[in-house]
Amino acid sequence: MLVREANWMQVEAWLRRDDRCVLPIGSIEQHAHLSLAVDAILAERVAAEAAEPLGVPVFPVMPYGLAPYFMAYPGTVSLRVTTLLAVVGDILDSLHAHGFRRILVVNGHGGNAPVDAFCREWVARQPPGTRVRFHTWFNAPRVWAKVQATDAVGSHASWLENFPWTRLAAAAAPEGAKPPVDAEAMRQRPAGEIRAMLGDGSLGGRYRRPDEEMLAIWQVGVEETRAAIETGWGDA
Repeated sequence: MLVREANWMQVEAWLRRDDRCVLPIGSIEQHAHLSLAVDAILAERVAAEAAEPLGVPVFPVMPYGLAPYFMAYPGTVSLRVTTLLAVVGDILDSLHAHGFRRILVVNGHGGNAPVDAFCREWVARQPPGTRVRFHTWFNAPRVWAKVQATDAVGSHASWLENFPWTRLAAAAAPEGAKPPVDAEAMRQRPAGEIRAMLGDGSLGGRYRRPDEEMLAIWQVGVEETRAAIETGWGDA
């Protein structure tokens, strides 16, 4: 159930028989030649495809996250850590007030890692039976094993994020590969220096791999996310 395609009565009916829901979160930031919304697109899509056969409600993606290091690239939007956590907290409070007790946060952006710790803190203050789990779909164990078996050299804005639904018809990615960038050397640098290091924004590796390989990775991601929705909730 996509919440954007449901009314309140349908959500209420769901809550009479189940207390699960899915909240995708992403980021709007530079992804070299790919869409600025890559992380939001992928988080929402993998959540929707994973939940579809289960009927579990999927809320619209929260598109903005933490991306201060890419602020020298126009179009990037970065929230403060305090803002992001406050918004996530308000969302969780709202969902809990309606009766959702098992909430899976499907994350599509590595920079959103502080949300994981916040969710643990939030759930510790709730009544017994409340569960919130943080699932970063793209580096979950099965997906990451599939990625590594496909190509060990891939990172931000490379082939790793180049799916049919994240590429742009009017801005094709270059052919070939880019030498890997030392990501560790980027840490603690101002955004302008990071742009000077990265150039187009990719951290290196091939810009594109065959779609059949990407779809195989995607299928693993959908299945692993679906398993996270179905299992692992303890005795809730």
